[in-house]
Amino acid sequence: MNLIFLAPEEFMLPCLNKKLFGIECPGCGIQRSVSLIFEGDLLGALKMYPAIYTLILMFTLIGLDILAKKKDFSKIIIPLAIINAIIIITNYILKFI
Repeated sequence: MNLIFLAPEEFMLPCLNKKLFGIECPGCGIQRSVSLIFEGDLLGALKMYPAIYTLILMFTLIGLDILAKKKDFSKIIIPLAIINAIIIITNYILKFI
């Protein structure tokens, strides 16, 4: 089997919450959003999961904070985490309206 011809969707994990309860979780769409970024569809990724770019920025800063011991990125990471939570919760609520 050649991995080059497999679609990214074949490797995605199903949402357990959606399978068990029939309701999407706040994280539903993040895997497809990352897949769209790798395909070059940046706007589609944003539409799929609005917090994707702020999450990427936050996790990049967390990685830099771990690697660069002398620099303190917590002044940026904490507000960014709050912004991410607001975006994720707002998007989740808007799915049901």
